[in-house]
Amino acid sequence: MFRLAVTSRLCLQLIRRELATLQLPSGHANAAPITSSFVNSIRSAHTTNGISLARSLSTSQPKLQSEEVEVTFVRANGERVKAKGKVGDSLLDVIVNNNIDFEGFGACEGTLTCSTCHLIFSKPDYDRLPEKPSDEELDMLDLAYELTDTSRLGCQITLSKDLQGLEVRVPATINDARS
Repeated sequence: MFRLAVTSRLCLQLIRRELATLQLPSGHANAAPITSSFVNSIRSAHTTNGISLARSLSTSQPKLQSEEVEVTFVRANGERVKAKGKVGDSLLDVIVNNNIDFEGFGACEGTLTCSTCHLIFSKPDYDRLPEKPSDEELDMLDLAYELTDTSRLGCQITLSKDLQGLEVRVPATINDARS
């Protein structure tokens, strides 16, 4: 399916055209003027000439996440790799977005079907993680090499400002649970 992001102006025109076909009298209870708040409240798909135009309407500027969190990854040989990620990124995103070469890391691309993004946290850092591991994550961790009590999958850890300066150890070997 071919999807296009449509500007709010075009969406507004499409909505006006569609509502005009309803032919509601101006005094009718459902005949309200089209305002930006009305446009902001609509999220739908519209098909024109066989092309599905997915639209998310907004008349305001998007908030860009600019807050960054620094993370240090420690390789098995002791090499320290510092990287930055945006608040809301996963630790897997940080590695991918910074082109850090950890061979085989994140093989399933964060779908929670392998254990290749296994990371080991210090006890204090593990305890300050906002969420505990899910049953699915624990099942994948059971298949990871060098498993510890403070092991987590990087795809399941979301960065927040509270994790500034986080340091994690990357195991020497990985196990792709899919194979």
